[in-house]
Amino acid sequence: MIHEYPITVDFARSLYENGGGGHDFDHVLRVTALAERIAAAEGADMLVVRTASLLHDIGESEGREDHHLRGAARARVLLRGEPDAFVEAVAHAIEAHRFRADPAPATLEAQVLSDADKLDAIGAIGVARAYAYAGAHDTALWKLPWREIAAGQGDAVRSPDNLGGDYTPVHEFVYKLDRIPDRLYTATARAIAAERQRFMREFFDRLDEEALGKA
Repeated sequence: MIHEYPITVDFARSLYENGGGGHDFDHVLRVTALAERIAAAEGADMLVVRTASLLHDIGESEGREDHHLRGAARARVLLRGEPDAFVEAVAHAIEAHRFRADPAPATLEAQVLSDADKLDAIGAIGVARAYAYAGAHDTALWKLPWREIAAGQGDAVRSPDNLGGDYTPVHEFVYKLDRIPDRLYTATARAIAAERQRFMREFFDRLDEEALGKA
């Protein structure tokens, strides 16, 4: 028998190191809230989704690389004593939540967590996270209008990996954030993403106008 919500918010909080930025415990709470919203609409197993969401970044204490795999392994230990099927469902959701890493989500619950994690990278939160990162790394706020970058003009003809200090949050929006809605699995998440994408495009349109002295 599965204990009702074997991982509480307070216990989960104790598993994460203190810190700010885009992947602190506030991120975990936002992802959990989004995942529960999506799970309810899509008919996913709420217990699996909530547990996996609260634990999905616990492998980050040793760095971002492979944190999804470390987190899944650690979750198996934390959930020892719970039914094997439940533990494996949670572990799979954690190991499959990363944007550009295998394995791909093979269950609805894993897709829900993956979608929720991606949604937290877009919209107003996504813009805020991009600029928080830029500020921490002394990156310029703006260099080119986003539509020019998207059209392949100016420095956008180069790989974003080679832009170095010329890479701005506007580039992050064009190269990554604006493409996230196409990578989502569930209809509920895609509907949320559409509204967040609309907001981001309006924001960067306005930013371009102000940067060019037109507004």
